[in-house]
Amino acid sequence: MFTIYPAIDLRNGRVVRLLQGDPSQQITYSDNPSAVAKRWVSEGATWLHIVNLDGAFGDQAAARANRRALQDICCHVKAKIQFGGGLRDINDVKAAFDAGADRVVLGTAAAENPKLVADALAQFGPERVAVGLDSRDGMVVTRGWKHTTHMTAIELGALMKEMGVVHALYTEVGRDGMMVGVAAELTAALAQLTGLKVIASGGVRNLDDIRELMQYASRGVEGVIVGRALYEGALSLKEALQMTVAAG
Repeated sequence: MFTIYPAIDLRNGRVVRLLQGDPSQQITYSDNPSAVAKRWVSEGATWLHIVNLDGAFGDQAAARANRRALQDICCHVKAKIQFGGGLRDINDVKAAFDAGADRVVLGTAAAENPKLVADALAQFGPERVAVGLDSRDGMVVTRGWKHTTHMTAIELGALMKEMGVVHALYTEVGRDGMMVGVAAELTAALAQLTGLKVIASGGVRNLDDIRELMQYASRGVEGVIVGRALYEGALSLKEALQMTVAAG
């Protein structure tokens, strides 16, 4: 089943979107993350994708408010939670699971500390640990997308696959929050060349973008994260979910 993940990006306990990951280009949608989560679940979402932006940026004081929001969401909705942002050691990973997350996403750690990925896989299994392969102009970016590495998403993805990773997220940062269309071919190529099951992220505008990604399901594209298009009414979550069900 192709999965749609409504995004709930948290900053200082509020639901926001950052254009291309830039903290100076923030759109705030709600100061009640649980209400937002309930809305998406009421419309049929079975998974939510929650990001602790302050954790990704290294602001630990603000990150605590987001962790409380995660806990609150987990207490109030019946959906699976995929959670990432600032998970830098095994204690962070355990804390996310203790708060109620079903799967964690390790982005910076995948590039800078592969041992953490290995430890998390060993303790929690490959269904509960995904990696983030976020890139700008083809190169993987880390630490809230502020640092550019010397690896491509394909190179890092292949290394992660060798370690036993099954699921990955792929964001072309230049598209994120911009509603300019998805990088469907790039996402499918990443899945095929690495053997990972890849969740697309960034640029979704409408049903056509999701329909395009679904055409690559047989090549390893297993889902999509949708943010701004949902919050601004350009995409109906109900319609998108109905389309995935109809496709089987």
